[in-house]
Amino acid sequence: MISKEEFLTEHNRLSPVKLQTTISLLNRFKEEKRPLLKDNGWSIDKLRIPLITWLLSLPIIEKVKIKTKRGKQVFKDYPRTKF
Repeated sequence: MISKEEFLTEHNRLSPVKLQTTISLLNRFKEEKRPLLKDNGWSIDKLRIPLITWLLSLPIIEKVKIKTKRGKQVFKDYPRTKF
């Protein structure tokens, strides 16, 4: 078993950009899939496929809401536009 942060790092390293996740998404996954996470350890072998399946089933708008926590999309590193 590894920590949530180690799981996140390993999962994102192995995944294409479309399937990468965040701590917020992992927290939501943990809430919705409690039986898979009875113990507090995160097993890459046990949880990665269910996580990918869960991520693929989420609508894009829901992913954005979870990632930003407040439902507001955050754009970083964009230059400010002057009108």
